[in-house]
Amino acid sequence: MEMKENNSKPSSSSSAVPSNAGARTLTDSPPTSTLLEPQVIEIPDKRARMAVTPSRIFFTKGVGTHREELQSFELSLRDAGIEKLNLVRVSSIYPPNCKIISRNEGLREIVPGMIAYCVMSSLSSNEPHRLIASSIGCAVPADRNAYGYLSEHHAFGQTDEVAGEYAEDLAASMLATTLGIEFDENKNWDEKKEVFKISDLIVKTTHIAQSTIIAKLWSTVVAAAVFLD
Repeated sequence: MEMKENNSKPSSSSSAVPSNAGARTLTDSPPTSTLLEPQVIEIPDKRARMAVTPSRIFFTKGVGTHREELQSFELSLRDAGIEKLNLVRVSSIYPPNCKIISRNEGLREIVPGMIAYCVMSSLSSNEPHRLIASSIGCAVPADRNAYGYLSEHHAFGQTDEVAGEYAEDLAASMLATTLGIEFDENKNWDEKKEVFKISDLIVKTTHIAQSTIIAKLWSTVVAAAVFLD
């Protein structure tokens, strides 16, 4: 049997994909895009984030003795009851509306490892028979909305009383100059204290001091005003 060659072309089907499938013509509308609305990010005021104004303060002191200077300082902090704190020394402004609390009350607020700001004075020596002292003075204005002053002082050859009154005089004198109180800086502390009391602008002055006489090892004395929230 003779076979015939089939020259017929395959018929096109309606399901066939055209060659220009997926191509966009000029008459096509452009694809639409969804625009994201801008987000408003609130950034807190930097001043508000950084502002730390203590509301309470307590005073403490201590002395430590050891063959190593650093360890004598550590022992002085233990004697003062503040060795568990990460202490940050700050300058000498007594905050407005800040309340002075007792040492015992302040120590009850301490949590090991907490960061605490303080005004601190310390002095170390290993010179035998040498008298050393550290002190903090405080002056509080009558206007509780105004700020006061804290002063730090350390010296050789001064007792607790002498070093303490010197620091108290420093703090009161600094506050008096900001309040416009006129006084003679060459007068002794007792005379200036009477002038400050008469003015009725300074309501309280006080101090804390620690002294010791060196034996054979290193000794450190410390006095501190510790701030609390």
